[in-house]
Parts: sequence; structure tokens; C-alpha cells
Amino acid sequence: LSLKFGDIGNLKGLVIRFLLTTSYYQLSVQNWFSLHRLQLLYNHSIQATFNATRIYAPASYSYHCEHVSSLQRYDALLIPSSANDLSKLWEVTFIDFQIQGFNIQEGQFAYAKDCASFFSPAILMGLVMSLILLLVLAYALHMLVHLKSLDRHYECKASPAYFAQMKDNDMGDEKEPLRSCGNESYELRNQQFCKIYI
Repeated sequence: LSLKFGDIGNLKGLVIRFLLTTSYYQLSVQNWFSLHRLQLLYNHSIQATFNATRIYAPASYSYHCEHVSSLQRYDALLIPSSANDLSKLWEVTFIDFQIQGFNIQEGQFAYAKDCASFFSPAILMGLVMSLILLLVLAYALHMLVHLKSLDRHYECKASPAYFAQMKDNDMGDEKEPLRSCGNESYELRNQQFCKIYI
């Protein structure tokens, strides 16, 4: 497949040539086409050659990609064919690239197989965040399921912080004066206690 641009500035007879191949794959039970090589020609000779990678689609489909480029920032689907080739001096980028080499009907592209992967960085980040949220939810549910009852049963004979009103005559039996330095204080003879059952 050749795109002929003619003379552009100092480039005489500029042509971009796409070499497409088709193969039958038994696993998918259909023909697939692939872009095998890209050539840049001007002044009636081949000036640069790039090997294409991962540019393929079923023969009844077209192939579409936002960027097909030799640059690393666009995932470099076009690779110079040789280190000694002049293609190292070229940078090729196609924007909104779509190609179909076979089974063309009424001059229209068929349904396009897109180059965008199912696991783009945005999708992967969304999956990771969803996994973190699911782990937090699972931990919260685990804690709720294993939460024990907070019912408490108290059996108190007396509260250490509270003493019921006693008569004066009983107070004499319950307290014993302690005298030191002219101050009078009292000590309880019977120590009262409280049991708490949980």
C-alpha cells in the first residue's frame, strides 16, 4: 500500500510504502493481516525502513491506533530495521492512524481493532484503588462479625465510692479514731468489695 505525496520542498517524489502480509491462524479460524514493514522513499530510492510490531487485525477488520510512531513516548511500534540504516535519522509519527489492506468494501474502513490495551494505566489505577477499598470493607466486616457483646453483669455488695447513711451509734463500731499531730481521722474496719462479671 503506497501513499504518494509527490514533491514536498526538497523531497522529490515522496512516497510512504506499507508492506502488509496476511496469514491464516487455525486457532482463531480466520485470516489476519499485519503491517510488516514501513518504507520512506524519495528521490526515487528507499531512504528509511522500519519494522512494524504489534500492528495486526483480522483480515475483515481495520486497524486503528491513536499514535503509530518510532518514538519511545508513543510506545515505538515502528523500529528501525538496522542500526546502520539511515532510518535512525528519521522520526516517524502517524496520528489517528487507521489502515486496512484487504476485504475493503465500498471504499470504507471496516470495524476497527484498536491498539489500546485493556489494562491502560488509568484502568490499572482504578483496579488497585477498588482492591484497597474492598480490603478495607472486608476488614471492617470481619471486625463487626467478631465483635463481642457488651452486656455486663454487676454483683456489688457495696460501692467503694459510696457509703450509705449510717446511724451515729453504728458509726462508733465501724470507725476507729486515728490521732496524729492533733488531727482526727478514721479508718474503716470492714473493707467492702465489689465483683464485676463480664
